[in-house]
Amino acid sequence: MAMDRKIEIIKAAAKSFALFGYKATTMDQVARIAKVGKGTIYTFFENKEQLFDEIIRNFTEELLQVAEAAIRKNDPFADNLYRCLLDVMEFRSKHDLIVQLSHEAREIGTESVVKAMRHTEEALLLFVKDKVQEAVEAGELKRCDPEVTAYVLIKLFIALVVEWPSHREPLSKEHIMELFGLYFMNGVSAK
Repeated sequence: MAMDRKIEIIKAAAKSFALFGYKATTMDQVARIAKVGKGTIYTFFENKEQLFDEIIRNFTEELLQVAEAAIRKNDPFADNLYRCLLDVMEFRSKHDLIVQLSHEAREIGTESVVKAMRHTEEALLLFVKDKVQEAVEAGELKRCDPEVTAYVLIKLFIALVVEWPSHREPLSKEHIMELFGLYFMNGVSAK
């Protein structure tokens, strides 16, 4: 029973953060949405920050599950990476909480939100870094700094999927995959 209430509080808080953002969410709002007394929230969480951290931890776990589910053992690294990043971006874009928090981090710069967004990005970076390292060890990629390579791969993907469409016609999934192959698997050198 207590765990059910805790789960309801977490869901209510996530809904409130998604609707109003971190800064504008109050524990009173969370209590109203969860249909519990404000004191009940404090039996599980000391403050709004602790509740928010729990939600971000849960989201990060879900995000990594999405990333892991995209990996197919016998597929080439490039296919797995592309599928992984595409699934993660789609998951993020459909998650109202993260859409709201991304906006708040960008527009307002709320410290707790910026830190939370950095936490999820770091988790994804470490996941991709591990996959790059595995690909290097399997001979699919040249020796490289896995962390820098993972960072560049993620940033290129975001640039092509998220930023490019704000300036030009969106690229098809197939074209993005071709560009990944061109820039990372084959390189742009004519030799």
